Amino acid sequence: MLTHMVVWKYRGDIDSGTREEHVARLRSLSEVVPGIRSFDVGFDTLHLDRSYDSGLVAIFDDRAALDAYTVHPEHVAAAEFGRSISQHVLSVDFESEG
Repeated sequence: MLTHMVVWKYRGDIDSGTREEHVARLRSLSEVVPGIRSFDVGFDTLHLDRSYDSGLVAIFDDRAALDAYTVHPEHVAAAEFGRSISQHVLSVDFESEG
């Protein structure tokens, strides 16, 4: 299995409605993209200096499922939207035992 993690640090000028829209768009991906085993998205609750604003953890059966997710049009649109409202985005993908 592969675990895919992404975190977003939104720009200071991004309002709460736009942030909510981003998370909603991300959450909808689990309903339209096949091959997702587990999918969690949410807002940071600690609000520490080192915290990012939102994050995503997705688990895929294999690399083929992650690759299909990566190029799926709904994911591409959500990823572009997220980048457009963020000052920084980080990600990591690693093999996991589940």
